[in-house]
Amino acid sequence: MRVALFITCINDALYPRTGQAVVTLLERLGVEVGFPDAQSCCGQPQFNTGYRSEAAPLARRYADVFRGYDHIVVPSGSCAAMVRDNYPRIDADATAGAVARTRELTEFLVDVLGVTDVGAYYPHTVTYHPTCHGLRMLGLGDRPRRLLEAVKGLRLVELEGAEECCGFGGTFAVKNADVSAAMGADKARHIEETDAEAVCTVDNSCLMHIGGVLRRRGAAARPVHIAEILAGTEEAPL
Repeated sequence: MRVALFITCINDALYPRTGQAVVTLLERLGVEVGFPDAQSCCGQPQFNTGYRSEAAPLARRYADVFRGYDHIVVPSGSCAAMVRDNYPRIDADATAGAVARTRELTEFLVDVLGVTDVGAYYPHTVTYHPTCHGLRMLGLGDRPRRLLEAVKGLRLVELEGAEECCGFGGTFAVKNADVSAAMGADKARHIEETDAEAVCTVDNSCLMHIGGVLRRRGAAARPVHIAEILAGTEEAPL
């Protein structure tokens, strides 16, 4: 099995620990992870802002860079959804192979490797926010929750209004800042009500937004990507 990691822009630039955690996790599960240096943006910002022609070369580049790998693992629901849902609209012929081989991290763990207990240890109270792309476009369902429920030491608490958008939405947060901030405030309030030590998602873009709101409110809960929870063990906590 040849597996490649698509790190995504926001992880590469702002949250490199997430990419490191993915490699740690997959290697612990016996997966050899490749990292093509030529990878770049998937084109989601351009496509979502209406610049489809500018996104097209990036879609074809993605298909070329990851050619030859059996699976492409993405620690981001939104970027995985961009590939799977929008690449067929951009250039179906050139990207079909890559589209079929792209898996969001929790999909890869549960559906391809067939595991939910990855040997993780995280002795904290956690609440889970299902991101819009993961929930509605990828249909991740309960995969992330099943993985979290199997983590030793972790107590998972319910989040009111969990399926409501956090308000980030990429360029939506820029174009509709007041609405975005109000949605983020609602999400942060519900997180605070859980008394959780951490809020977890499959997308650092959403965590960036939620975490910013939580910090401004002086909340105790911290944002943590699911990969960073799953990568830690009792012997080697992250």
